[in-house]
Amino acid sequence: MASQPNDAGDQARIGVFICHCGGNVSDVVDVERVAAEVGKKPNVVHSGTHMFMCSDPGQALIEEKIKELNLNRVIVAACSPTLHQLTFRRTLERAGLNQFLFEHVNIREQVSWVVEDREEATRKATRLVNAAVGRIRHLVPLDKRRIKIHPASLVIGGGVAGLVAARDLARRGMRVNLVEKTPFLGGRMAQLDQLFPSNEHARELLGKLIQEVIHQPLITVHTNAQVVESEGIVGDFRTRLRIIPRGVNHHLTYAGNAIAACPEETISEFNFGLTRRKAIYMPYPGCYPQMPAIDWRSCTKCGKCAAAVSGKGISLDEEPKEIEIKSGVIVLATGYDPYEPLYGEYGYGIFPEVISLQQLVRILDEEGPTGGRLLVNNKPVRSMAFIHCAGARQYEGINMPQPDGTVNDYCARTCCTAALHNINIIKERYPDTRIFSVYQDIRTYGRGHEEYYEKASENGVTFLRFDPFDLPTVRHDTKEEAPLLVRTRDLLTDNLEMEIPVDVVVLATGVIPHDISELVDMFKCAVGYDNFLLEVHPKLRPVELAVSGVFLAGSCQGPMDITEAASAAAAAASKAAALIAQGQVEMDPFIAMVDENKCTGCQTCLTVCPYSAITKDERKGVAVVNEALCTGCGTCAAACPSNAIHQFGFTDDQILSEVEMLLSDSAVG
Repeated sequence: MASQPNDAGDQARIGVFICHCGGNVSDVVDVERVAAEVGKKPNVVHSGTHMFMCSDPGQALIEEKIKELNLNRVIVAACSPTLHQLTFRRTLERAGLNQFLFEHVNIREQVSWVVEDREEATRKATRLVNAAVGRIRHLVPLDKRRIKIHPASLVIGGGVAGLVAARDLARRGMRVNLVEKTPFLGGRMAQLDQLFPSNEHARELLGKLIQEVIHQPLITVHTNAQVVESEGIVGDFRTRLRIIPRGVNHHLTYAGNAIAACPEETISEFNFGLTRRKAIYMPYPGCYPQMPAIDWRSCTKCGKCAAAVSGKGISLDEEPKEIEIKSGVIVLATGYDPYEPLYGEYGYGIFPEVISLQQLVRILDEEGPTGGRLLVNNKPVRSMAFIHCAGARQYEGINMPQPDGTVNDYCARTCCTAALHNINIIKERYPDTRIFSVYQDIRTYGRGHEEYYEKASENGVTFLRFDPFDLPTVRHDTKEEAPLLVRTRDLLTDNLEMEIPVDVVVLATGVIPHDISELVDMFKCAVGYDNFLLEVHPKLRPVELAVSGVFLAGSCQGPMDITEAASAAAAAASKAAALIAQGQVEMDPFIAMVDENKCTGCQTCLTVCPYSAITKDERKGVAVVNEALCTGCGTCAAACPSNAIHQFGFTDDQILSEVEMLLSDSAVG
């Protein structure tokens, strides 16, 4: 780490490299003119362009010019620094130059993608690059921070992604704490029946995975556990868990008696509201842990369950406890929620014959509420209509928004294949059932998934395509041919209006992000426009958050099927294990520094630091920055009334020179 930087502007030899970005930039910005204008600035030794600066030839050009012209500062004007800043820093290192003598200018997202006029775009790009020239003259070499890593990992979420991540980490010799918010492992996979494309039984595969996890001595499982606080940085996270008591322990020998004796009932979330369960319950046979749990929201502590088993194994007076988990890395595998249609959406909640696809899956399950028989509202089903994209690919002002006013305008990816898979199951079991598939688009994107569409067509399923601006409607059939009447206009038959009497309407709903707002705030997670967690880069760093040491596993970052979620979890485990195996982690040096000669000990910085990274040295009476905790947010530097705090890489000279050049008329030639 450098100490207080010194001005090195007079010795700067700057190389500027401007990217065409395959036309993304050069179709709007005259990059040759930008290079020519920037080349006139003091200390700029080289100014040129390349079609793809991030490509191997582009990087080779930078290395070549550094060595040929003895460059000691490099500016690349290209796409967003979140995509390739690390790429170009590594290029400087390969050429023997300190990687922090580099400045990245975004002239794609900030110029060519938002400015249509070529002249204005060129002027803006020139101004931005010239501002970087002003700043880079004052950069000095910096060294990365090196922090030891605690050799353990924390996996948050006990669904299929969390289980795979925990298992794979343990296989690599890493200690793992697996945290599940509910009383049972398995997540959404436990609610499924047959899986596509293998038609294997979901809970059988899940059971095998759970057994691998619980028999792994390096894994500690915490169920009914909530993350209440987490602090620290990569290599040294300290996370506090609140463990909710199950109310049941291993001494319970006759669980059935206790469950039967319970007088309190509530809706079964496992069966998506199709049935009711007791306040003491097990969601399905073979669940883990293989003992009931008490739902404290429904339990009145009447004691009848305990009396039924002579008080053995049931405790109604346990209190929650808190424990602290230390880990070097954290894997978020918090999963998703199925979209539940709003009341009145296609008649959902009004007509009992309108159900969601998730409810249909539970009905077709042999261990489900009807024993696998196709019964809805206690009546056999002779005809069905599947309406696709319920709650997905919505259009503001046209379709029904969420209660908060938002619309789910993204494709949930898995629901088309899931709907067709279940359609074919019904056709195999009940071949005389008439089925209509009412869709906006069919997106069976996975390998071999198109076969489900072809098979459904061969099985006599009728496909009707609707206009998203003219949605189908569902109402009672007054002619009583069937309980429901679906009206839609079919684009496949020249917009012909259809009225279809059916016994049941199934809404093929998608997925929405699970509500983890408390974790988003806790870990400073980036969130995408669709409210799923956002990775650093979809191709280069697909399972990493911008927060170093925190990884993504599964459908918390977007809709995925089980295979994709497991693959993403394995990738997250691999990245996390590789980080732990290094023994230490390197972090950027852009942290705060205190000039003890200027510090008055007023403690303003202590009150504004969001990471508790600053303390007061009582002996010297000055502020002290904890390098391990500081993230370089700059809040303290802005708040310090004595101007005693600066930040590496963002000193006053660097920022003011950049702003001065940005506002100068000479910045555009």
